[in-house]
Order: sequence, then C-alpha cells, then structure tokens
Amino acid sequence: MKNFTQAGDVVPVTAPYAVTSGQGVKVGSLFGIATNSAAQGAQVEIKRKGVFDIPAVTADTAAQGAKVYWDDTARKITTTATNNTLVGAVTADKSGSVSTASVLLDGVIR
Repeated sequence: MKNFTQAGDVVPVTAPYAVTSGQGVKVGSLFGIATNSAAQGAQVEIKRKGVFDIPAVTADTAAQGAKVYWDDTARKITTTATNNTLVGAVTADKSGSVSTASVLLDGVIR
C-alpha cells in the first residue's frame, strides 16, 4: 500500500512541556506516554496504546473499567470529566489512597 506511513501506536510530537520517560503527554487531541525524556519544544515519541501505571489524583476512586481523564494542568489521571480529556479506562480498581492508576490507552482520538 503506497499511502501507509506507520502503525500509529507510537507517534512523534513536539513536547508541550519538559517531559520524562513514562510521563503522560497531551498535544491537541493526541495523548500518550513519553517513550523518552525531552525538553519543551523538542521531539518526543508517545505510545498511544497499552496499559500503563500513570500518576493519578490520590483522592479519586474508580472501579475496574471506569473511564478516566487527563488533567493537563496537574498532569495526572482523574475521574473528573469537566475540563479534562478522556484517555482510557482503569484496568483495576483504584482506591482513594493510591497515587497511580493502571490505565488502558486504546489509541482512540477523543
């Protein structure tokens, strides 16, 4: 196929802020996990599909399968939809005393 350029589960983007490997990155409607560290304005590849343990709002609780959102100000996963971007669903229950969430990113642009 002549017009195929890549699978799309890892895509290069311009880092909107300094990022470290494993950190969530949101660029427009794209969200993924940085595969490497990068300075603001530098190229960074983000992985858009898979299950990742991502920093989350500690006070939030979520049952397995619940939708979760990216709070780009706090740079954490949250259960609060207002002003945040839907990025996936939790793969395991998250209690209100845990600072990370296991999240399935499915690569869908929302």
